[in-house]
Amino acid sequence: MELSAEYLREKLQRDLEAEHVEVEDTTPKRCASSFRVLVVSAKFRGKPLLQRHRLVNTCLAEELLHIHAFEQKTLTPEQWGRELQK
Repeated sequence: MELSAEYLREKLQRDLEAEHVEVEDTTPKRCASSFRVLVVSAKFRGKPLLQRHRLVNTCLAEELLHIHAFEQKTLTPEQWGRELQK
């Protein structure tokens, strides 16, 4: 499976109805396929961190089988707004 930052970004944006997604391919710094993502979605409202991460992991279940390292940050639109004001 050929994984790219753009592919992951589009899938996360579509499946989680995200208003903002950033995907960084960190593979060049490591020995195997690795990515860092930031996902902003209203679907995260009222959910603790573990449930948010499970939503992302479920969305990318097939892809995660081929990814060695995966970092994620999940925010609601309100949390993202506060981050932008910092």
